[in-house]
Amino acid sequence: MATMKSLIGLINKIQRACTVLGDHGGEGMSLWEALPTVAVVGGQSSGKSSVLESVVGRDFLPRGSGIVTRRPLVLQLHKTEEGTTEYAEFLHAPKKKFADFAAVRKEIEDETDRITGKSKQISNIPIQLSIYSPNVVNLTLIDLPGLTKVAVEGQPDSIVQDIENMVRSYVEKPNCIILAISPANQDIATSDAIKLAREVDPTGERTFGVATKLDIMDKGTDCLDVLEGRSYRLQHPWVGIVNRSQADINKRVDMIAARRKEREYFETSPEYGHLASRMGSEYLAKLLSQHLETVIRQKIPSIVALINKSIDEINAELDKIGRPIAVDSGAQLYTILELCRAFDRVFKEHLDGGRPGGDRIYGVFDHQLPAALKKLPFDRHLSTKNVQKVVSEADGYQPHLIAPEQGYRRLIDGSISYFKGPAEATVDAVHFVLKELVRKSISETEELKRFPTLASDIAAAANEALERFRDESRKTVLRLVDMESSYLTVEFFRKLHLEPEKEKPNPRNAPAPNADPYSDNHFRKIGSNVSAYINMVCDTLRNSLPKAVVYCQVREAKRSLLNFFYAQVGRKEKEKLGAMLDEDPQLMERRGTLAKRLELYKQARDDIDAVAWK
Repeated sequence: MATMKSLIGLINKIQRACTVLGDHGGEGMSLWEALPTVAVVGGQSSGKSSVLESVVGRDFLPRGSGIVTRRPLVLQLHKTEEGTTEYAEFLHAPKKKFADFAAVRKEIEDETDRITGKSKQISNIPIQLSIYSPNVVNLTLIDLPGLTKVAVEGQPDSIVQDIENMVRSYVEKPNCIILAISPANQDIATSDAIKLAREVDPTGERTFGVATKLDIMDKGTDCLDVLEGRSYRLQHPWVGIVNRSQADINKRVDMIAARRKEREYFETSPEYGHLASRMGSEYLAKLLSQHLETVIRQKIPSIVALINKSIDEINAELDKIGRPIAVDSGAQLYTILELCRAFDRVFKEHLDGGRPGGDRIYGVFDHQLPAALKKLPFDRHLSTKNVQKVVSEADGYQPHLIAPEQGYRRLIDGSISYFKGPAEATVDAVHFVLKELVRKSISETEELKRFPTLASDIAAAANEALERFRDESRKTVLRLVDMESSYLTVEFFRKLHLEPEKEKPNPRNAPAPNADPYSDNHFRKIGSNVSAYINMVCDTLRNSLPKAVVYCQVREAKRSLLNFFYAQVGRKEKEKLGAMLDEDPQLMERRGTLAKRLELYKQARDDIDAVAWK
C-alpha cells in the first residue's frame, strides 16, 4: 500500500493544481469536491484558531475580536525530515518562502484585505497555504469563518446567514470530514458546530468532535460525558484540547512548549488522566491524518473514475472546438480546404433536404412565380380601347386589309415584355434564399466557429459567387423572354384563321354579318386572340424559368460555390494563410484552459497509479 505521506501529499498536490485552474465546480462533481478534506467548523471564540495553531505547532493565524477569518484558509501540512527548516508558501506567491510565521500572519491579513477590503465582509475565495515542518503530520485542513449569531457594526445584516451558507457549502459535500470545535465550558447541545454537523451528517460518520477549554470549566464540573460519548455520540471518538491561555499568548509561549504543557495537564488530571493517551492536539492531528489517509484510500476508485470521466469529456470538447493548428503552410492550406469542404457539405445538405431551407426555393417556383404572373396587367394592355389604339398606330396611314399583323406583333411584344419583371424577381428571390443558406451554413459549421476570420472570408467568397450566378441567371431568363418575342408560334394563329371556316354557313338569303374591320367586336377578337397566345407563352415560361434559374444558380452553387476562392487561397503566402486561421481569442483561451486541466487530470491519474497500490 502507499505510505500515508505519499498518498496525502499527492492529494495536496492535486488540490493545489485544482485551485490554480479554478476547478471548483461546474456541472457534476469537480475533482476538488471529490478529494477528501477536513473542514474546521466552530463558533466565534470556540478556540478554533488555537486548535489549528496547536496542530501546526506555530503562531500564524490572525487574532482579534469579531470575525477574524473572513476567507476560507486551505492549510496543507507537509511533514519533512527531522532537522529541516520550517517554512510556509502561499499559492498566490509561489516563489516566496516564509520562514518567519509572523510574516505568514501578516500575509494572510493582507491577502484577505485584498479581496474583502478593510471592511468586515467575507469572501468564499480561498487562501491556500502550505507549511513544511518536521513538527506536523501530513494533513489538509480548511479553516472556515466562525459561525456567529449577531452581526457587528460594519457588517451587513445578512452576515450570519452568509457565513452559515459558506460553511455549509463545504461540510455538506460527502467527501468532507467535519472537525466540529465546541467549547467545553458551554452546553454541547447548543454548539453551533455540532448543530450544523448534525444537519449535514446525521449519522455522525464524517464528524470528529473536539472539546476545547477543558481547563477553564467551572469548578466541580467536567466534560467526561461528552468525551466518553454519553451526552452526544459520534462514530469517531471525541478529543479534548487545552489551548494556550491569553497569558501564555501574551508571554509568547511557543507552541512546542504549549503542547508539552497540554500533555502534562491530561496526564496529571484526576478527571481525564485515564483518557490522556487519546487527548490533546498532537493526538488529534495523528487521528485526523490516519483517518484522512484511510478515506483517501477508500475513495481512490471513485476519484480515478471521476478523473477518467473528466478526461473523456475534455477530449470530446477539445475535438469539438478543434485542436491547435500546425504552423507550416502546407498544413494550414490543408486545414483551410478541409474547413471549406465542411461548410460546403452543410450548404449542400440545406439544398438537398438534409437540413431545412432548400424547400424555400421550390416555394419561389410554386407560389411566388405563379402569383406574380397572375398579377401582370394583361387585362389593361389587351382592353378593346388599347387594342384599337395599338392596331391603329401599327397601321399608320394605310389601314390593314385583312388581318392587322403589325398590330398583333406589337400587342404580343408589349405583353411578353411584362414577363421580364417576374423573371427577374424569381432570380432575385432564389438569390436571397441562397444567401440566407450560406449564412446559416456558416453558423452551423461547427469547425468554423473557432476561425471567425476564415468564416468571414468564406461567406464573402460564397456571396460573390452567388452574385455572379445571379447575373448569369438574369441574362438567361431575359433571353428566354426575348426568345418568345423573336419568333412567334405560327401554328397557333393558323388555327385561329381556320376556326371561322368550321362555323355553319349562312343561308343564301340571310343578311351578311357585320364585317366592319374597325368595329368593337373586331378589336375584342384581336385582344382575345393575343390573350390566348400570351396564356400559352405564360405556361411555357412558368415551366422554363425555374429550369433556367436552377441551372444557372442552384446547380452552380452546388458545383462551384467556392472554386474561385480555392484558386485564391492556393496562391496565398504562409503569413496570409495564418491570418485566415486567426482564432477567436475566447476560444483560444478556452482551449488553453482545457489543455491545462487535461494535463492536470492525466498527471493526477498517473500519480495515483504510481503510489496508490504500492
